[in-house]
Amino acid sequence: MDKLTDAEVGTLVRELYIDAEPDIVFDVVSSPEHVARWWPDEARYRLEPGSPGELVFRTGDGGEIVQQFTVVESNPPRTFSFRWTHQPGDDPVAGNSLLVTFALTASGSGTTLTMTETGFRERGWEEAELERQFREHIDGWSFFLPRLVTYVAGVEAAS
Repeated sequence: MDKLTDAEVGTLVRELYIDAEPDIVFDVVSSPEHVARWWPDEARYRLEPGSPGELVFRTGDGGEIVQQFTVVESNPPRTFSFRWTHQPGDDPVAGNSLLVTFALTASGSGTTLTMTETGFRERGWEEAELERQFREHIDGWSFFLPRLVTYVAGVEAAS
């Protein structure tokens, strides 16, 4: 299990190599139709910066967790970023949401994807809640990013 230090709590970074061209990887991390195949159960948003949307995660007891989602930047095939976890009706800004950025770089015959999630400290959570939220996001991305790699391999094989 990762030890959390003050410097680490606040910015989560994961880098992985994906054996597919940046155009394909960009589509998979940005298009709601693809995103819903490796991350949430449903993804409802438009790729236009500023457009509000939602991610829906179904729970084991038949319930749903709905997260607000707003595209910040869509720069194919290099960068896709969004804010999420803000309250419904709130404009997503630093302090009330987390910012996720997928940066893609061509690397050999594939793509290096760097996922960065920031904004934990800016949320103003007490230290225990900050560490709990940060740990949950570490665990979540540790589960979902390998699914992304597997899903891209299927998309690549189908094209």
